[in-house]
Amino acid sequence: MSAFGNAAASDNSRAKATNVSASDKDGAKPSASPADVSSDAAKSKPAPQTNAKTSGRRRAVSKKIGEPFVVATADLHQTSTQTPATQPPSSQTPAQTDATRPPGTEQQQTVPPTARPNPPANPQTPPGTQQPAPQTPPGVQTPPASQPPATTAPSPAPTATTPSTTPPSETTTPPTAGEIQEPNFPSVQPRPVPPMPSLERVGVNGGDSLSLTLNEAIRRALENNNDIEVARNDVRLAEQQLYALQGVFDPVFTYTPEVNNSVRPVVNIFGGAGTAGTVTTTDYNNNATVNKQFGRGGGNFTYFFNNTREATSASNTSINPFYSSAQGLQFTQPLWRNRSIDRNRQQIRIQRKRLEQSDSDFRLRTIAVISQVQRAYWDLVFALRNEQNQIANVKLAQENFRRTEASVAAGASAPLDRAEIETELATREDALLIANQQVTVAENTLKTLMLKDPLSSDWSKVLVPTDEPSFDETPFNLETALKEASENRPEVRRLKLEQEVNDINLQFYKNQTKPRVDLTGTFQTNGLAGTPNTTSVSTTPSPLILGDTFASTSASAFLLQQLNQTRQALGLLPITNVPTVTPTATGIPSQFVGGYGQTLQNLFSFSTRQVVVGVTIQIPFKNRVAQANLATARIQRDQLAAQTRGQEQTVEVDVRNAVQAVETARRRVIFAREASQSAEEQLAGERRLFQVGRSTQFLLFQRENALVNARNQQLQAETDYNKALSDLQRATSTTLRANNIIIDSPVPPEKFKD
Repeated sequence: MSAFGNAAASDNSRAKATNVSASDKDGAKPSASPADVSSDAAKSKPAPQTNAKTSGRRRAVSKKIGEPFVVATADLHQTSTQTPATQPPSSQTPAQTDATRPPGTEQQQTVPPTARPNPPANPQTPPGTQQPAPQTPPGVQTPPASQPPATTAPSPAPTATTPSTTPPSETTTPPTAGEIQEPNFPSVQPRPVPPMPSLERVGVNGGDSLSLTLNEAIRRALENNNDIEVARNDVRLAEQQLYALQGVFDPVFTYTPEVNNSVRPVVNIFGGAGTAGTVTTTDYNNNATVNKQFGRGGGNFTYFFNNTREATSASNTSINPFYSSAQGLQFTQPLWRNRSIDRNRQQIRIQRKRLEQSDSDFRLRTIAVISQVQRAYWDLVFALRNEQNQIANVKLAQENFRRTEASVAAGASAPLDRAEIETELATREDALLIANQQVTVAENTLKTLMLKDPLSSDWSKVLVPTDEPSFDETPFNLETALKEASENRPEVRRLKLEQEVNDINLQFYKNQTKPRVDLTGTFQTNGLAGTPNTTSVSTTPSPLILGDTFASTSASAFLLQQLNQTRQALGLLPITNVPTVTPTATGIPSQFVGGYGQTLQNLFSFSTRQVVVGVTIQIPFKNRVAQANLATARIQRDQLAAQTRGQEQTVEVDVRNAVQAVETARRRVIFAREASQSAEEQLAGERRLFQVGRSTQFLLFQRENALVNARNQQLQAETDYNKALSDLQRATSTTLRANNIIIDSPVPPEKFKD
């Protein structure tokens, strides 16, 4: 089929095309005798077709002597049935124009009367190439060809709506002089340009957008990211555990009020029970103690203050009721084991390191989240720019579609060109939809890092990043990056803290292998005061020796009775002058007479005290528990040393790879920019060639796609460069400093002290 979709018209027009000799090109009028014409016609007769195997072969032919030597190829089956005919001199008509030429390039030369007709066009010969008539090789006898009758074939009447599909006759008779044969063009109407495919995304409101810079995205992520919240709570948990362990050093106040009432039997005549035989006692006790464990030195001190009021029914007490108070200080101070470190201080010091480790973990998680936000942000920037690039590519294909439809409708292009442009347009629309999907994926990734609540209204908003990718042609210094990584990497800091934890365990277990020597002591003072017992002392004067009435109950009265009876027997007078006695309460010291105030005065006068000092010595014979724990701590120290070396190597490899990635991305950006510029120049040149008919739609599409790919590679290189910078910041742990982020310690340093 020809470029116009009319095979018959194309073959006829190509059969009417003539070869212009050298004299025609110089502008001279050709002249030839009838003999020359007949001779040329005889020479231009094709050789008969020998067999089917040689019909597809090609062979070189040449013109006669005296003409320029031209080598060409021709199919044997095309030349075997060509019927030469002598055309009358006439001017070239529009019907004789080559149908494969673009509009505006018609030949204006006149055809000389002696010119030979062109053979059928070779489909493998480029347009505009002149092919001479095939000749019989030397030594081959050509049988005489039968001449058809010299009759003029009537011109077929082509229809305007149905193109001819009958192949041209191999013995087509050229039109007579003055007859014009028009090509058969089908009636084609230009189709409208297909609309741009819908770029609406599921669950996203295109009218509600959220402009976002990189710093704002990082701030939102630090405030709302769920992983950051988990890491922050880990620090808080470690902080509370430290507070709990430090509570062992808090002073403890204990107050114990008590009432004690007792009735006990007493059979001793000195128990003061009297005739009832029981003694009732009621005590009111108010005891208070303050205990304090000291972190420095490991000592334990207890202060006590006890108060008692006692009332009794016993008759043998001098004061009733009475108040007694006691205060004192008891202490236990380790002198060898547990003096520099004990179990409580070991746990507190280890938890302090755990808290710092949780802070390092929080910083590590924060750096990782910031790095993820940066990568997601630049991925979204690339996806949006790629989508715009694909939209421009689709619009360019739509413009080509419009031009192709106009060209086909005008008859300047074949309808087959429609399929080519439709295929290209569908391919570019498919690439646009894929780019739109990539925008959704990148946007959702960034929203996952920024949003806390899955029901937040921001999920339906369109994120519009406002920052452009940065680029710096200055290469990075590897040594500086390695130094910063060794100083700032949280992983290295965490291993150093783990080594410090191991040092604490070594110190504690080594201390536990020593004997225990504790200094103990007690210092106590007492106070006592009360009301004198008035029921046991009478102030009425009474005889020193009772009379005869009490002789049966009182020994002194019995002795006085016996003495008087003896005196009467001797004729003496009885003893009647018995002295009297008046008892008093002056036997109780005055400092013990009073109420609770007198008791406290006696207590703080330190007139009554007690001091006790002693030493407790404990010597274990084997102490295998402490020795095994010490050996375990030493093994863990060797393991930590190996882990530290491995982590340092990992950090160095990570930094080296990150620096190399930045350097590679930097070079890619430079080369991608050059490639994009070259692709633009190539496309501009291809468009100029296409406008003058020296290029095809296929080559133009290739140049356009090459430009789109070059621009995408440039966008990808710029995005990879910024992502590589983010990864280098993570590798050197300078992400916080580069983004002006300050993380405070969870607990002030002064609270870490013992």
